[in-house]
Amino acid sequence: MKFVLLVACALSAFAQTPARAVVYASSGPDLTQYQVDPAGPALIKGRTIRLPANVQYAWPHPSRKYFYIVWSDGGASAAAPGATAVPAGNVHGLGAFRIDPRSGALEAIGQPARLPSRPIHVSVDSDGTHVLAAYNDPSGLTVHSINTDGTIGAMVNQSSGLDTGIYAHQIRVGPSGRTAFLVTRGNAATSIKAEDRGAVRVFSYANGVLKNLGSIAPNGGMDFQPRHLDFHPTKPWVYVSLEHQSKLQLYQLRNDGSLDALPLFTKDSLADSSHKAQRQNAGTLHVHPNGKFVYQANRAAIPGATGRNVDGGGENSIAVYSINQQSGEPTRIQNVKTRGGEPRTFALDTSGRILVAANQTAIYDGPALIPASLALFRVREDGLLDFVRTYDVDTKGGSLFWMGIISLP
Repeated sequence: MKFVLLVACALSAFAQTPARAVVYASSGPDLTQYQVDPAGPALIKGRTIRLPANVQYAWPHPSRKYFYIVWSDGGASAAAPGATAVPAGNVHGLGAFRIDPRSGALEAIGQPARLPSRPIHVSVDSDGTHVLAAYNDPSGLTVHSINTDGTIGAMVNQSSGLDTGIYAHQIRVGPSGRTAFLVTRGNAATSIKAEDRGAVRVFSYANGVLKNLGSIAPNGGMDFQPRHLDFHPTKPWVYVSLEHQSKLQLYQLRNDGSLDALPLFTKDSLADSSHKAQRQNAGTLHVHPNGKFVYQANRAAIPGATGRNVDGGGENSIAVYSINQQSGEPTRIQNVKTRGGEPRTFALDTSGRILVAANQTAIYDGPALIPASLALFRVREDGLLDFVRTYDVDTKGGSLFWMGIISLP
C-alpha cells in the first residue's frame, strides 16, 4: 500500500542556522501537515492523508531522510466516548516513509510491517539501523531492522524471557547505543483492583537484540507510574515523567548505560499540587536542545454523564523547569495553560524556539465547547513559554492522538 504526503516547510527565523520545520498532527487515521511560518510564528494548515488506522506515534530516522509511523484500530484512540473498555483491534502496522529534503513530502517506501497488537510508541536507535515499537496490552516490544534504503526489514528475534513489565508506554535506546529502556507504567489502583507496579526496564542492546539488564522501581514500583523519559543532550542525566503521581524525577545515567536505582531529585509538576483533580496525570516530556530546560505535560479531563469529556477542574498545562548545569536538578519556573484539554503530546523544533502542544480531545467547560487544538508557543531565551494562539482540530474522526515536528536536513 502506498501513501504520499505532501507537506510544506519554512525557514526557522530563530536558529543560528535556519532549519525548515514541518509539523504533523493526527486526527484518528488522518495525518495533517502544517507549514511553520517563523515570522509569526504561525501554523498554516496543509494537506491531509489517511493511513490504514489511527496514528499512534511516529519517529524520524537520525539522518532525517526517513520517517516511521505506527497505526492501530485498537486502544484508547479507538474507544467510543464514555466507553469503559477499549477495543483490541485487528489492524496494527508500521510504515516507512522517505522525507523529501527540499519540500518535506513523505513518500511511502517498501511494505508496511504487520504488528502483533496495538503499538503505543515507536523510536529508532541512535545509529539508525533498527526501529523499536512498544505495546501496552499485552506489554511488550518488537524490533525491526532498517534496510540501507530506509525500508523496514525483518523482525529481530528476541529471547522469550524478556521482562517487559505491565503497560509499556515508551521504548528508547540510550545515548551510548548499548542499552535500551522500556518505560512500563503499570496501572493505578481502583476501587476493585490493586495497583499494578510500574518500572523502567533496562536492557543491554546490540544489533537489535535486547537482554535483561535491570529494573528501576523505587519502593518496589509502588506509587511509581513512569510514562516517558528523555535524555539530557550532553550530561549523564535522564528525566522521567510519573503519570499518576504528577511528578518529574531525575536519574543518573551510569557508565554502563544503566540508571541508578533511586532518583536524585523528585519534583511536583503541578502549579498547585495540593489541588489535584479527579483525573490528573502528567504526560510526555522533552529536554530543550540546549540542555538548560525540560518541559512536561499535565493533563486533566474526565468523562461526563453524557459520555462527553468535560473540564474536570484540573490543570492542562506545560510545566517548565530550569536545569542546574552542575547537579541536573530541575526547578519548576512556569506552568502555562495549553488552552485546551489533555495535551497528550507536544514537541520543540530543533532550534528550541517554538513549542507546539496537542490538546487531544474536545472538552466541555460548562455549556462551552473547547475544541481539540494545536497550541503554539514561543520559547524565550530564559526557557519560559509565551502563548501565541491555538488552531482548532476537527476530531470527529478520532482524537488528536499524536503530533510532532520534523526539521529537514
